[in-house]
Amino acid sequence: SGNDVLEMFKYGTSYNLALDKVLLWRDFFKVRVHPEFYSLYKPACFSEVSMEFSKRTREVALEITRAISESLGLEPNYIHDAMNMDRGLQMLAANYYLPCPQPEHAIGIPHHTDHGLVTLLIQNEMNGLQVEHNGKWLTVNGPANGFFVNLADQMQILTNGKYKSVMHRATVNNKATRISIAIPRGPCVDTLIALA
Repeated sequence: SGNDVLEMFKYGTSYNLALDKVLLWRDFFKVRVHPEFYSLYKPACFSEVSMEFSKRTREVALEITRAISESLGLEPNYIHDAMNMDRGLQMLAANYYLPCPQPEHAIGIPHHTDHGLVTLLIQNEMNGLQVEHNGKWLTVNGPANGFFVNLADQMQILTNGKYKSVMHRATVNNKATRISIAIPRGPCVDTLIALA
C-alpha cells in the first residue's frame, strides 16, 4: 500500500505457509534514507556506512536521470527538477535468501515492477534476479562490483513509455545464500507524475 512505502523502517520474513501457494523464501529489511535518513543502531558503524552508501548511490541515480533526460532532448536536470528529487524518496532494502531445499516450489520475490523512477541493485555472486523479456524469464548475470539498473513505473509514465518499467522477480537456489541490496529512487512523494 502507499503507506508502506512511506514507513521509515520495515523488516520481516516472508515465510507464511498458511497464505502462500508458492513459498516465499526471504528475510529482509527496508529503511528510508532520503529525504530523511533513518538507520539501525546495530551493528556498529552501520549508520555511517549506510549514510555514505546512500549518498553515493543518489549521485549514481542522478547521473542516470541526467542521461535519460538528455536522450529525450531535454535539459540534463529536467527529470531531477521536475520530480523534485532533492526531496525524493530513497530506500535501502537488503534481502537475504538462505539455500532452499526445494527451490522449484519457492520464490524469493514474486514478479513485480518497481514504483519509483530507478532502482539500483547489487547482489553477491549467487545470481537470482530474473527479468521478463518477450514472455520468458531470463536470469541476469549481475556485473561484478557494479549495479544492475532497473527502470520503474514512474519513469515509464514520465517518458510516455519510451523507457519501460522492468518486470522482474527473485529466484532461490539450493546451493548457497544469496544477498541482494536494492536502492529504489523516486520523486518527492507529493509530486504529480506526468508526461515529459
